[in-house]
Amino acid sequence: MVVLSKIYTKTGDDGETALGNGARVAKHSMRVTAYGTVDELNATVGLARLQAGEEMDAQLSRIQNDLFDLGADLCRPDMYKDADAEYPPLRVIESQVDRLESEIDAMNGTLQPLRSFVLPAGTPLAAHLHLCRTVARRAERHTVELATMEEANPMAVKYLNRLSDWFFVASRYANHTAGGDVLWIPGANR
Repeated sequence: MVVLSKIYTKTGDDGETALGNGARVAKHSMRVTAYGTVDELNATVGLARLQAGEEMDAQLSRIQNDLFDLGADLCRPDMYKDADAEYPPLRVIESQVDRLESEIDAMNGTLQPLRSFVLPAGTPLAAHLHLCRTVARRAERHTVELATMEEANPMAVKYLNRLSDWFFVASRYANHTAGGDVLWIPGANR
């Protein structure tokens, strides 16, 4: 259980922060960059929820919880020592990816195939979901980079990859009820 009685600790004033295993690292480390971007993504999802109807809001709520799981996963290195940990670390697992895929398939089943690229526009919800998509892609890039430097849960990368797909399809789904996609017209302003 988390108990936060004091918000500032002054322990980060020297430019370092603590990871989930207690190790201290620079605040600009790739691990902190990766889970910090996941936190930013979670905030953008909160903005999208302001525009969402009941069903999409429930889906976005589940995603926000998954993103906290993902942040906990990324802030805890040494995943191969998980069995020795006093408390089992939280890791993103396949069933979380499977749920995203199922929801993508359900939304996509109502949409026409794309014949052009879409612009990140349309309804307020669609625009917010496109913002979520781009931040998810950045979080994925940072997590992939982290994985080239030190160990990271491969399922974390898979989840972020599928999540950006989810946001793309969800944005199309949001626009579907409002008249359809906003399509890119190549060279339209030449």
